[in-house]
Amino acid sequence: MDLAISIRGLVKAYDGVTVVDRLSLDVGHGECVALLGPNGSGKTTTVEICEGFRRRDCGAVTVLGVDPSRAGRAWRARVGIVAQSDLGGFDLTVREALDHFAKYHAAPRTTDELIEVVGLQDKARTRVPALSGGQRRRLDVALGVQGRPELLFLDEPTTGFDPAARRQFWSLLESVKAEGTTILLTTHYLDEAASLADRVAVMAAGRLLDVAEPHALGGRMSLGASVGWTDSNGHPHEVVTTEPTSVLRELIGLQAGEIRDVSVQRPSLEDVYLAMVHDVTAGSR
Repeated sequence: MDLAISIRGLVKAYDGVTVVDRLSLDVGHGECVALLGPNGSGKTTTVEICEGFRRRDCGAVTVLGVDPSRAGRAWRARVGIVAQSDLGGFDLTVREALDHFAKYHAAPRTTDELIEVVGLQDKARTRVPALSGGQRRRLDVALGVQGRPELLFLDEPTTGFDPAARRQFWSLLESVKAEGTTILLTTHYLDEAASLADRVAVMAAGRLLDVAEPHALGGRMSLGASVGWTDSNGHPHEVVTTEPTSVLRELIGLQAGEIRDVSVQRPSLEDVYLAMVHDVTAGSR
């Protein structure tokens, strides 16, 4: 795999407490990887090390072929960052903020394009402190993609968004990814990871528990599925099986009348995630 990010044996501790414990993770060019985990799992520390804002204690990290702890301005021009904090302290309008930061990029996207892409046309002349939380987050993303980055770091970008704003934000990220941008996303929203990510990585207690496509995380496809139906007499039935297709074939052959309310349900991504994290956090108490 052609790697945008390569992490090998990453370790970081604060005051003797290890918060990232021998983490290894790869992210390919053009890929979107979602990093999941409870608060304190080491997600943000890992991302900050990859961004070059925090030094590691041990291990090897390369981002776009460069060690971020030694990276210079040319490397930073290739990277976009949307951190958890926003630009609430800037007493500029949306347009003024974008025009200002455009000067730091060699070939920035135009301000008009960015305003349209993030849906802030009606707020272009509004000062940043007067924007809602969701609108500030849109501006953060506009600034993150302004320099046409090869790699975009997003740290819990939709925290505080209402459901409609989150869906609009997902559409924006999908368009950014379609242009070839690599994305490393941290989030607490399982549906966000399932919608946006090519692969999901789960962390707990500083360790990487699993990395897989959303539908396969934690061996979801090999876990038992619940097959439910209502027979012609109105009686409900449920069978848990690892071979739901066989159960459905047998059911069709046995039932003479109409089979109602047929459903096949595997453990959801949230079910699998919670079970993985619970096992680790319970063992560390």
